[in-house]
Amino acid sequence: MRTKRLVWVWSFLALPILFYSVIRFYPTIEAFWLSLTNWDLLKPPQFIGFANYEKLFADPQFWKVFKNTFAYLLVGTPISLLLSFVIAYHLDRVRFMHGLIRGLYFLPYLTTAAAMAWVWRWFYQPAPIGVINNALGTIGIPQQPFIRSVDQALPSIMVTAIWAGLGFQIIIFMAGLRSIPNTFYEAARIDGLGEWAILRKITLPLLKPTTVFLVVFSSIGFLRIFDQVYNMTTNDPGGPLGSTKPLVLMIYQTAFSSYAMGYAAAQTVVLFTILLCVSLLQLWILREKK
Repeated sequence: MRTKRLVWVWSFLALPILFYSVIRFYPTIEAFWLSLTNWDLLKPPQFIGFANYEKLFADPQFWKVFKNTFAYLLVGTPISLLLSFVIAYHLDRVRFMHGLIRGLYFLPYLTTAAAMAWVWRWFYQPAPIGVINNALGTIGIPQQPFIRSVDQALPSIMVTAIWAGLGFQIIIFMAGLRSIPNTFYEAARIDGLGEWAILRKITLPLLKPTTVFLVVFSSIGFLRIFDQVYNMTTNDPGGPLGSTKPLVLMIYQTAFSSYAMGYAAAQTVVLFTILLCVSLLQLWILREKK
């Protein structure tokens, strides 16, 4: 019986293992190899060692892109999580039209990134086309350049990215809130605890697994941001003057504009390392203390 169970178990596991080996693991290993070569798609890859990495770390443009990428991460992640928790916490208490409101919040997450980015790009246009500048003009505030400004472009795109992912985070937070047994809240109120004390001592601690998942998920999303930047700065991708360019867009341009596949692979390896380190660090910081 034990042998038969093992055969059945490995029979079911064989397909996903094969899938991940071919679709995930092999391309990852191949990317590491290509990062050590000079390849332009026309000639066979030529091994050059760590020359691509030396070139990358000596490139001022890379460090500017690196700074932009971490700006998306360090600003976008906490703001999006805080907003989504506050909305989910209060929405969980709403009974009238609850389903409709929850669906409206989730709708942007279902919208294609390209369509959403172009709508926001229209919002940011100068008056009389831009909705936001029109609204600012009615209350006496001067027009703002938004995505045409070196200083305002990155925050403007970050607002779009936060808004796009808010619905998913709200749904996950609400699922976490509803998984907390009501008996904990009833016991706390019998003991005379107020709403703020219940939030700090019961809700937030029991939401920790949900929070850990969303922190890691959201961080990976901001580190890999591409669609919003590319579609909102189509005339100058990552502009103006590279002020919004993330690492993923730099990889795309290196690979498909310059056809420097080996150099793009080195950038991909760096991004993979950043994602791995950030995820492991967050899991270590937010780990359960025994």
